[in-house]
Amino acid sequence: MSPESVIDIGLAALVVGAKLCAPLLITALVVGFGISLLQSITQVQEMTISFVPKLIAVGIALLVCGQWMIAEMVSFTHALFDQLPSLLSGG
Repeated sequence: MSPESVIDIGLAALVVGAKLCAPLLITALVVGFGISLLQSITQVQEMTISFVPKLIAVGIALLVCGQWMIAEMVSFTHALFDQLPSLLSGG
């Protein structure tokens, strides 16, 4: 197994990880921004107010994107297992 193939696999794993995290992180970011905007308008500065809406929004995002996330993980794993013989043979 060459160092280039290890780097390629690592890069592919990082890309898949970023793709899988993006819907959840963007959802939490948007909800957090909305709650902080509402807090600044109403001048209620309580740090724990944004936790429950973020939790609910991320849960909904998991329900909506969960099937796609699992399909991406399975596809990546199948591709990695398909590459395994050529990686071990050094070719």
